[in-house]
Amino acid sequence: MDELFDAVKLALRIVSVDFDAEIMDIIAAAKADLTSAGVIYNPLAPLIRRAVVIYAKAHFGFSEDSEKYGESYAAIKSQLALIEAGVDI
Repeated sequence: MDELFDAVKLALRIVSVDFDAEIMDIIAAAKADLTSAGVIYNPLAPLIRRAVVIYAKAHFGFSEDSEKYGESYAAIKSQLALIEAGVDI
């Protein structure tokens, strides 16, 4: 796969290949969500990588921390959108 996929899989503590397709779908959904907010998607950018990992933690499986991760992701996405819009933060 690729480096971002491996990082997301590691963050989710997944070692099996059983969930690879679901993880790929989650990464694609994170990319779509970021680009819909006006973010230029670059999987090598550290803040974007972090956003994708947190998005995956919010949307993979069932966790009592999903809401917390969702809020964290929304904050990072907002920050990235402001950066893309040229707003000093």
